[in-house]
Amino acid sequence: GLAAHAVLPLETAGTAAFGLTLAAAGHAAGWPLVRGGSQGLADALASHLGSLGGTVRAGAPVERAEDLPPARLALWDVSPRRLVSLGGRRLPVSYRRALGRFRHGPGVFKLDWALSEPIPWAATECRRAATVHLGGTLEEIAASERAPWRGRISERPYVILVQPTLFDPTRAPAGRHTAWAYCHVPSDWARDETHRIEAQVERFAPGFRECVLARSALGPREMEAYNPNYVGGDIGGGVQDLRQTFARPAPSLHPYRAGVPGWYLCSASTPPGGGVHGMCGYHAARASLADLGGRAKGQGT
Repeated sequence: GLAAHAVLPLETAGTAAFGLTLAAAGHAAGWPLVRGGSQGLADALASHLGSLGGTVRAGAPVERAEDLPPARLALWDVSPRRLVSLGGRRLPVSYRRALGRFRHGPGVFKLDWALSEPIPWAATECRRAATVHLGGTLEEIAASERAPWRGRISERPYVILVQPTLFDPTRAPAGRHTAWAYCHVPSDWARDETHRIEAQVERFAPGFRECVLARSALGPREMEAYNPNYVGGDIGGGVQDLRQTFARPAPSLHPYRAGVPGWYLCSASTPPGGGVHGMCGYHAARASLADLGGRAKGQGT
């Protein structure tokens, strides 16, 4: 089931690596939650930046590169498609063409629930887990992950579900709970899959529907509207098959350099790809600082 995080048919080469990596991380350190919600992590990072003299400016859309103030470095946390739009003719033609060949995968259909009580799982172990993977048999999981690549969705979709309030009661009013879940769907999917996801949860937690106080549903289009990096609802920042895991956003020995001196791409569309790890930004920052130091040294001589 963990291998299905690759958002690829399970028979695709390399998917087992996702399962092994996620399982190892879970056994070594668990899958942590941010107390109070993920916004707390963003707030902590912004606070640390402020302590170093940096500033965060929100509510200032950037439609083209010229909208930014002059700077020695620009790190772009955007999709390849968006970088082409922002950079325009400042990007070399060959680089623009390479970015245009970047492939995005299936999207997700996501549900958020407000619950009157914890999910009544039939399996006791699930009542003690922050993340639950619902897939039934291996054959069902394989069929579910194959379907979006064929323009369909399985009747019993593989569902990834998180129930944070079991461990962080600050996320809901006293005595109440929250949970969220998603399944993989074709990137152009416009149908409401609430019934299929909730039927899958009900299958393993009889009485679940009676616990639902309210719900929010987001399909691929809504996911992209929420975050333009989720092209077609693709939350992984692009297909992560063997070729595009290492050659993202384009084949290059320096994948973070973005075609213009001082420009760097730091989104999940760079190695090592999508995931809750921050390593794309880390490596892009290291690359930018190394280049900046080299240029400064060159100017000094």
